[in-house]
Amino acid sequence: MKYTSHITMKGSSFPRRRESRLSNCKLTNTLRMVSLKRREKWIPVFTGMTKPLSFSRPALGRQPQDVRQPQIKTIRLVQTAVVLATILILLIPSNVAAGGRSSARGVAMGEAVTALATGIDAARYNPANLGLSGYRKTGLELVGLGANISNNSFTLSDYNDYTGAFLTDGDKNDILNKVPDEGLSMVADVEASALSLSKGSWVFSVSGVGLADANLSKDVIDLMLNGNSLAETIDLTGSHLDAVAYVSAGLSYGRPIYQAGTRQVAVGATIKYLRGLAVERIVELEGMAATYETGFAGNGHLIAQTATGGSGYALDIGAAARINDDYTVGLRIKNFLSSLSWNNETEEHGYLFSFDTMTVDNMGDDYVVSDDYSKDIPGFSTNLPSVMNVGVANTSGSLLWAVDWEQGFRRAAGASSKPRLSLGLEWWPIALAPLRTGFSTGGNKNTALSFGSGLNLAPFYLDFAVVTGASLSPYSAKGLNFALSTGLHF
Repeated sequence: MKYTSHITMKGSSFPRRRESRLSNCKLTNTLRMVSLKRREKWIPVFTGMTKPLSFSRPALGRQPQDVRQPQIKTIRLVQTAVVLATILILLIPSNVAAGGRSSARGVAMGEAVTALATGIDAARYNPANLGLSGYRKTGLELVGLGANISNNSFTLSDYNDYTGAFLTDGDKNDILNKVPDEGLSMVADVEASALSLSKGSWVFSVSGVGLADANLSKDVIDLMLNGNSLAETIDLTGSHLDAVAYVSAGLSYGRPIYQAGTRQVAVGATIKYLRGLAVERIVELEGMAATYETGFAGNGHLIAQTATGGSGYALDIGAAARINDDYTVGLRIKNFLSSLSWNNETEEHGYLFSFDTMTVDNMGDDYVVSDDYSKDIPGFSTNLPSVMNVGVANTSGSLLWAVDWEQGFRRAAGASSKPRLSLGLEWWPIALAPLRTGFSTGGNKNTALSFGSGLNLAPFYLDFAVVTGASLSPYSAKGLNFALSTGLHF
């Protein structure tokens, strides 16, 4: 017997008032329920969502001998998990971006360009490079666009294999095994820039910038795939969301502070004015649900803050040393200082639920206590995560190479406390068309290979880059990742 629940969400967060219990998600799921008789207690068993994926049998394994036909009831446990999972995914704003993604040269080289970036790219990756001879450029970047929308678990090949397919128990276990213990992580990283100008040691740049990082507990994914089983506890610990979008106008400058022959040392900085567009962040998320022989028990709450307008600043600092004509090292701390004050439509949204010893006999009596709300709150401030990059590069000849080490100081949108290593190559077999490739691993992003090329028809240039997964096949990519930039060099 099947029960189908249709749930509708308004916008990317909670409605002002609850119109009906569990009415806030735009999602349709089909649930199957069987009742098992254990110690004279009837225990509902949920077998998971069946559309768009089809499951072959109940999650508890073999069909028991004593199975009775249940009445059609509202099944709250899986609904609550699906609601919270959907909220985490849909709260991510669509206009998200991150600094550096619109540099096709940087993306093609795995973003290992801290000691290699010149001109407008130096403003993105290390403003101190603008103080070194040979790194200063005069030019205009007309348009830059880059996108990285990915997850940490599923490739394009997995999507093609399982979407719309009838799943066996082996398939479901394979899907679940692809999700790391820390959960399903989703990262959105997109940048659009236009009319950035470089002149000698100065760069002026304008871009749309934003960041998003969400994580969904593995327990919730297990529940949606396999349903619940006796003595199992579902825990939301580890789930989180952090997202922000803004416009940035920056002024970068690099200055040499030491020179002896070919050796040079320079420092630099980028000061940015930020105009906040939107922010959404989960400030509290706790919840659990357990299955006992006597029924279900659980409780939880989610509290998120949102705003749609604000202003602030950010400061990047850097240092660079040209050891000789062949090698350069660099260090950059992005968002060394930052603050964004949000003062427009600042709101708090919450969803709360609880139930105790719920069984088939009483789940039809509105046994789950749940509520959601939205309320205005005073303005609040956020800051952008600080990230340090250290790099070394070979800068002479037709084959250039670079190595970068990236270290964030906390996990947030656009940063990870785990280090990330990147390597990049650029080869100029002919003056018109460079060939670029890179490899990067670690942090909160996937291990990836990157490739790129371009046209250098002075003064016009066009660069492009694509990123795959850990192999050359595009089907190994765990999302969409590309960059394109074009402009003029003078």
